[in-house]
Amino acid sequence: MKLKRYKGHTSSLVLRILVDLSALITVVVLMAVILYILIKGIPNLNPGLFEWEYTTDNASMMPAIINTLLITALSLLIAVPFGIFSAIYLVEYAKRGSKLVELVRLTTETLSGIPSIVYGLFGYLMFVIALEWGYSLLAGTLTLSIMILPLIMRTTEEALKAVPDSYREGSFGLGAGKLRTVFRIILPSAVPGILSGVILGIGRIVGETAALIYTAGTVTGVASGLFSSGRTLSVHMYALLSEGLYTNQAYATAVILLIVVIIINAISGLIARKVAKK
Repeated sequence: MKLKRYKGHTSSLVLRILVDLSALITVVVLMAVILYILIKGIPNLNPGLFEWEYTTDNASMMPAIINTLLITALSLLIAVPFGIFSAIYLVEYAKRGSKLVELVRLTTETLSGIPSIVYGLFGYLMFVIALEWGYSLLAGTLTLSIMILPLIMRTTEEALKAVPDSYREGSFGLGAGKLRTVFRIILPSAVPGILSGVILGIGRIVGETAALIYTAGTVTGVASGLFSSGRTLSVHMYALLSEGLYTNQAYATAVILLIVVIIINAISGLIARKVAKK
């Protein structure tokens, strides 16, 4: 019955088939990757992998989990305010059509496409060498903050631009000032879109390896401070595979990394839905 709708529109039918086929291939590949990780990793999960201290016997990932949560929280604490406030200036305060705004947008889009290893080398030269911080949690945090800042800026900017101008006009008409309009009317309306960018940023932080190897280092313990080194889950998994002695533990780490990403995304999505309802 559905094919009758495309009678006499062969090109539309071909495009519909290509779209459905692309979606099917994407879902199949994604499910295959997830199943492969689960099949390889779940049998290798054991209590020793969650001990507080890492040893060559247990290859514990617990220090890496804690370091991952710390770096993620600190990176978002730095990048989110700067990204949101920068986007607010570009959309609400800067003159529309300004060459400066266009230059900033072009720059952020370019920075979004730079490979993470380039950020890692920049962080290494800037924070580790020039500022003499050494391999540290702070160096890794600032590097990741710079890396996800363009992403948060662009998604926030698009979310703010999606808010109808009638909201602004209505607020001004009721006597509200610019600042009150932005923070009481515009920003709350754009929160779901902003959180989408934050979720993407979290995914990039949690899955990052190259930038952190050059900045945060690969120390197996929990970072004792901002200037202490520590590895995240993704770096931990890379280190286990590169050593060639803990392949099974690396698969188990991949399962936990997958679960951590799913939990973080689920919590962020739940917050976004609740904010959208309000």
